[in-house]
Amino acid sequence: MTTLVIAEHDNTQLKGATYNTVSAALKIGAPVHVLVAGLAAQAAAEAASRIQGADKVILVDAPHFADALAENVAAQVVALAPAYTHIFFAATPSGKNVAPRVAARLDVSQISEIVTVEAADTFKRPIYAGNAIATVQSTDAVVVATVRATAFDAAPADGGNAAIEQAPAVGDSGLSRFVRRDLVKSDRPDLTSAKVVVSGGRGLGSAENFALLNPLAEKLNAAIGASRAAVDSGFAPNDLQIGQTGKIVAPELYIAVGISGAIQHLAGMKDSKVIVAVNKDPEAPIFGVADYGIVGDLFEVLPQLTGNV
Repeated sequence: MTTLVIAEHDNTQLKGATYNTVSAALKIGAPVHVLVAGLAAQAAAEAASRIQGADKVILVDAPHFADALAENVAAQVVALAPAYTHIFFAATPSGKNVAPRVAARLDVSQISEIVTVEAADTFKRPIYAGNAIATVQSTDAVVVATVRATAFDAAPADGGNAAIEQAPAVGDSGLSRFVRRDLVKSDRPDLTSAKVVVSGGRGLGSAENFALLNPLAEKLNAAIGASRAAVDSGFAPNDLQIGQTGKIVAPELYIAVGISGAIQHLAGMKDSKVIVAVNKDPEAPIFGVADYGIVGDLFEVLPQLTGNV
């Protein structure tokens, strides 16, 4: 048995979820190889080689891997697949884009968002928006799975000394082309890796009021998130959405302001270590998962919180 982890990177640095995916792969109890497919991605491959627990890094360098187009990455993974019993992706937008293509071409079932590795063929994953955990056993020759990063500690970024091996690149599929990348620049921590998240909901009432979260976030060096209702109402951009159809977070501290606590939102944040909820409705579902709750007008509570931090 050998597990292949598909690294996410920008050709220079690895994305944080890659370390969590390696950690999940190590629980199989078999050697772990890391695939770095990119253009001039030697630096990313070297970072992968230092991950504690990685046995080998496979570097595939070609122009058509520069922007991680799903069709091309999937074709490369399929070409390498015969040597592996397990292929793990991070359950990120990128991983969710490539993994189903690989599973389909290998004619196997994909196991999505695993949170526990019970055995080499048995995994646990959330269902019903996280309200139940299913134990899934695979009978496929190759296990293709996405890994919920928040469920596994990140593998140490240093201490490893894996060999880097160059592999031949498959050809450009020609099925898609890179057009542009729209980046949202922020001085705040990345939402999915932040230790503190301050999140706002529809209760804030407007985009102008949503900005009231900024002083508290600055005080706590926190990332800012939003509920789907806040995003749908135009209070916050899509990339801030937390929930079943948004980003999954599990910070040390999650502060929910004006969020009622719909099942869809809870699925994205209920694994946070400490949850603080601010809502004027004492019956709001968010209080069912909160460690600390403040029943009150958020427009009065927020300035008090900011002043006391």
